[in-house]
Parts: sequence; structure tokens; C-alpha cells
Amino acid sequence: MMKLAYISDDIYLKHDTGISHPESAERLVAISHAIKDLKHNFILPSPLRVSEDILKLVHTQAHIDKVKESSAASQNIDTDTICSTDSYLAATTAVGAGIVALDGIKAGKFDRAFCAVRPPGHHATPTQAMGFCLFNNIAIATRYAQTIGYKKVFIIDFDVHHGNGTQDTFWEDDTVFYFSSHQSFAYPGTGAETHRGTGKAEGYTANFLMMPESTDAELLDIYANDLPPLIKAFSPDIILVSAGYDLHESDPLASLNISTQGIRKMLRLILNNVEVPFVFFLEGGYDVQALGENVKVTLEEMLIK
Repeated sequence: MMKLAYISDDIYLKHDTGISHPESAERLVAISHAIKDLKHNFILPSPLRVSEDILKLVHTQAHIDKVKESSAASQNIDTDTICSTDSYLAATTAVGAGIVALDGIKAGKFDRAFCAVRPPGHHATPTQAMGFCLFNNIAIATRYAQTIGYKKVFIIDFDVHHGNGTQDTFWEDDTVFYFSSHQSFAYPGTGAETHRGTGKAEGYTANFLMMPESTDAELLDIYANDLPPLIKAFSPDIILVSAGYDLHESDPLASLNISTQGIRKMLRLILNNVEVPFVFFLEGGYDVQALGENVKVTLEEMLIK
């Protein structure tokens, strides 16, 4: 059995998005309930609140100030991206989960980690919060990983929505490979298959689109046939995963027909690729019951050697 860290905190529940917003605290409550019988298998470190210096590994000072000021004033960034009094604290602690995960893996305390955090992160660009996301948790973790010795980082993003912020961050960087599978014609409208990076990083971004109503077969074809040769060629030191469960058939914000069993098979294909550390970051997933079930499946697979 792998040594697996599960990193979460009650501060994430205090990021108040208001009544009827799909990215609600109930998501983490549902996950906690679904995995209660598994928790004895986990190492349970606490996340930390990061400084602005860590945020500035990816984000501009103007971006940081905007989120901080919007949180203090309980003023929304846009109609989808909500800030309440505790949002800045929750967001900086969401980033901190990734830092704790990486430090723990580097120190040999555990082999893999799952960061059950909110707000999510992969839509946040270096200069703009958007799409429910305030800071880009996985992008900051990537930059931090490189400061502690993980020089080549492979990012897998299976959220149904393209991680435009993550792609933007590493668009010109050949030390980071960004791989995304996502639904065509969905928010935010980025992530075309022709978008492959630029300059020395051309070919280090790979986008795979699925048409609405795609099934397990289409998803698993990508992860069985397209992903492995890219990982082998890049030879990463670590793999970070944007784990968005809105690809599930029940999700109200998407139109794919992916089953929980399909997600389990996808995860096994991801984890079987290479023997390096893995850190997963919670992104989307808005049917809370299905979210809990799918995170449980993820943790079960992450425990297997």
C-alpha cells in the first residue's frame, strides 16, 4: 500500500459563495462523508497559509492585491468568481496544501497526496481570477516543486473544463508539460488541439477534446493511447493532477457521459504510467454525491502500488 496524504481543512468551508452557487462548501462536506471509512489509511497533515512570496511564483502583485481587497470587502471578482470575508485566507491555505504535499513527499513522509481544497484553481491566470478560481493552486505548486528539486513537472488535467490559467502559465516553458482532456464547446472556450505551446515549449502543451455526450470509451482511449507516450518522452520527476470530477455523467455543468467506473479506469491508467510522486488537486465536480463517490474511487486507486 502506498503512503498517501489527504490534506484538507475546515477553513475551506468558510469560502462562502452564497446560496445556489455550484462551487459550495457542501462539496467538501460530501467528500468527507464519502471517505470516512478510508481515513484510517491516510496520513493527515494540515495545510499552511502561504505568503505572498509563494503566490508570486505565478501571480502578479496586482492580482494578489485584487483578491485580497475583494475578500476584505466581500466584493465578487465577477458573476461566477465569489469573494467573501474568509476567501483570501481559504485561497492562500488552498495553495498551502500543495506546498505541504510537496514538502512531505520530498522528506519521504508519504508517496502521494490528495489536496481536497477550495476554491479551485486551474482557471486563474497569472493576472486574473476567474471561473470560481482565485489563485492557481497547481501552477504555484509546480513552480514550488521546481525550487525543491523536481525540475521536470508533468501536469494532467481531467476536469471537464479546460485549465486555461495553467496553460497560460506554462505556455513558453519546456520544463513543464501540460496535458488536458476536456469537453468541446464548454467554458472557458480555450484548449484547442492546435494549441501546443510556443517557442522552445512548442509541443509541451497537449489538448484532447471530447464532444458532448462522449462516453467512457472516448475518455479511456485518450488515457490509454495518447497520454503514455507523452509521459515517456518527457520523463517527468513528478506528476501533478488537476482532478475535476465534473466530467461525470451526473454533473449539472457539463455534458459528458463518463461513469464512476470509467473514472476509476482512467485513474489506474494515469497512475500506472511511471513511478514518480503524484499530487492531486481538487478542481471541479458539482453533483456533490457523485463528487464524494469519485474522490473515494480516486483515493482507493492512489493507495494501490
